Amino acid sequence: MKFFFLIFLLSLALFAISIGKVPKNVLINNDDGGIVGHNHIHNCKEWIRCAVHGKVIVLFYVDPDKHHVNEHFAKILKKQHYNQNLLKSIAIINVAATWAPDILIDSKLEEKQDEYPTTVYVKDKNKILVKEWDLRDNCSNVLIFSPSAELLFLKSGTMTNKDISKALRIIKENLNE
Repeated sequence: MKFFFLIFLLSLALFAISIGKVPKNVLINNDDGGIVGHNHIHNCKEWIRCAVHGKVIVLFYVDPDKHHVNEHFAKILKKQHYNQNLLKSIAIINVAATWAPDILIDSKLEEKQDEYPTTVYVKDKNKILVKEWDLRDNCSNVLIFSPSAELLFLKSGTMTNKDISKALRIIKENLNE
């Protein structure tokens, strides 16, 4: 019995995202969601993990009901005025985690796009990143990736001042590669 439990734990680890590793590719499109709003690139509506390659990426994976949890960090990032050729912000909305109707979510996304116009917004209608990367559901997750797509930082829940300092240091170090 212990052997099967160990195998089960190891199999979970294969799917979990981990610091220092490049996560497996995931695709969010069609019935699963995709890129929304005015940030479509050549009318591309799908989002794939390889889109986090080549720049420092700050990725927010958020339950819409928890959108305010790390807003303080998003505002700090905005004030930093990072070079958009070196850093990209992506917000993936875990639509399946909320009771809110699509029309309300779409309205909030429009507001966010006006406030953060350089951020790419993606809807995840089927908890793809919860399933594929083992991110916490019904939560606000903040991830930072290196230009080579390695995960450098992961915080699920509210970022503390210590977390924010660490995240900003990681971003700065990787922008200077």
